[in-house]
Amino acid sequence: MAVKRSKSKAGRRILAVGAGLATVGALVAAMPAGASQDAAEAAAGGTNGKGWGRMVDVQLLSFNDLHGNLEPPTGSSARLTRVKEDGSTETINNVGGAEYLATHLEQARAGHRYSITAAAGDMIGASPLLSGLFHDEPTIEALNEMKLDVSSVGNHEFDEGARELSRIQNGGCHPVEGCFEEGKTFEGANFPYLAANVTNEKSGKPLLDPYFIWEKDGVRIGFIGVTLEGTANIVSAEGIKGLKFGDEVETINKYAKVLERKGVKSIVALLHEGGMPASGAYNYDCDTPGAGAGISGPIVDIAKNVTPQVDALVTGHTHQAYACSIPDPSGKPRTVTSAASFGRLYTDTTLTYDRRTKDIVRTAVASANHVVTRDEAHGKIHDLIERWNVLAAPIANRPVGHIGENIENPLDAGVYEKPLGNLIADAQLAGMAPADKGGAQLALMNPGGVRAPLTKRDDGVVTYRDAYTVQPFTNMMTTVDLTGAQLVTALQQQVSGANLAAPKILQVSRNFSYTLDMTKAGADRIVVGSVRLNGEPIDPSKSYRVAMNEFLTGGGDGFPVLAAGANKLVGASDLDVFIAYLTANSSAAEPLRAPATNRITVIK
Repeated sequence: MAVKRSKSKAGRRILAVGAGLATVGALVAAMPAGASQDAAEAAAGGTNGKGWGRMVDVQLLSFNDLHGNLEPPTGSSARLTRVKEDGSTETINNVGGAEYLATHLEQARAGHRYSITAAAGDMIGASPLLSGLFHDEPTIEALNEMKLDVSSVGNHEFDEGARELSRIQNGGCHPVEGCFEEGKTFEGANFPYLAANVTNEKSGKPLLDPYFIWEKDGVRIGFIGVTLEGTANIVSAEGIKGLKFGDEVETINKYAKVLERKGVKSIVALLHEGGMPASGAYNYDCDTPGAGAGISGPIVDIAKNVTPQVDALVTGHTHQAYACSIPDPSGKPRTVTSAASFGRLYTDTTLTYDRRTKDIVRTAVASANHVVTRDEAHGKIHDLIERWNVLAAPIANRPVGHIGENIENPLDAGVYEKPLGNLIADAQLAGMAPADKGGAQLALMNPGGVRAPLTKRDDGVVTYRDAYTVQPFTNMMTTVDLTGAQLVTALQQQVSGANLAAPKILQVSRNFSYTLDMTKAGADRIVVGSVRLNGEPIDPSKSYRVAMNEFLTGGGDGFPVLAAGANKLVGASDLDVFIAYLTANSSAAEPLRAPATNRITVIK
């Protein structure tokens, strides 16, 4: 394997990588036993005098939205849905995690002479305790060990700002916390992060490399990496000051031309933006009844307008799973994929490369998602996790508050208001109420984001690890404008639409109340006249500042109206505001008690 690098550390980039063993699909299978690989390649269209056939299969392994999940994710984050042959669906539990993803990628590469591993952003950010505590250095180490070749940036790569992203790419100890391991300096990513549409407002130059060219044995494939144009609206403004996030289609089309001028005709776009398939099953056929018919969302318009020069799109951001064929501007189907999140899936795409035209034969492209089961952990990444866990222990065991009793999170379907959910909503309101934090007037919390109860120890101490176990997703907090009418619609969406069969009742801050009438059906279960803020009826035409995590602001959990919020301001993480509230409102002498569950009046 040959790996070329520039001499400058700041400009360090992998320029050419080779790996694996080539295949030519059915032609290889059809050759007599003992026939050589070169003979099979020759059958695929002759050789160039060096023993290489005209048509070669290039394996593209891809994933997205890992979010620092080194250890296996838990709960709903560790599940997938699968469509069975009879059309019914089943749930697959206990999947994902970097130490298992690495094993699956290693096994998938076996037998492939040409294999590339690529990612579509959010490798870091919103990470669990083990990675987040150390500014995601452990995850970058793991990705290096996985032999990731290239990744686009995602919005979460900017959670700590552009300077920190530069450190993640190029290495060096953290500017405030220094080096985490004695005698060791963080080396940075061995793979290039691509940010073609992230530019300096004054110079117009990209923040990081806009593209990457993979090359082996004369096979050349270009990768263009972009994040969603709306990144600036969902990350802290201070960290991206002076940067511009450009249009995804315009940027990809621009650099496709640049690559063409360099003689690179096979191009893959790595795009941190995605879509929503009609089914949540990872193996759902989103090309039924026609190409791309079973998927909606931003990726559809993007894919339909990205130049036909691009042969495939690897996407992310929505945490969905799909392998679709969305027509390009010429009407020709083109592969568009996403591998859910948290290392639960990886996508295996076969790109058939024509040495004569130097292009991908689009009709031969095949792609599918594969489940990351937990059969075998990758030894080196498992050891890496153990090493960082030792370093994490002193921080994980740090006291952050006190409780005087168990604060429960009952999972019973008929328990709609939960003590711990109320506590978290109160904490989010307190954290986002100051004018410079968003000026929130109320807070909404999704029930699925509360992962465990707070259980009282003998001394009543709540540790950092306890708090993190309750709020492990590290979603960024946001404050948005919603009208009174939109607030009522959000309440109605708890019990209608996607949530009709299984209601998802939002946990609300102490100053917000309403009546839920379960004797009725659908949206009628919300008694509109009962909705009050600070004891006053909600005004349908008035605008209110509402705090919620970014998952809800994106319309997650079947709440599309929440995605319509205006004037978004991003604050600290949900974990940070939760810990701040515990610390400020409890002590050994005056521990926190479970909040009363009197905010939602339920009629049964």
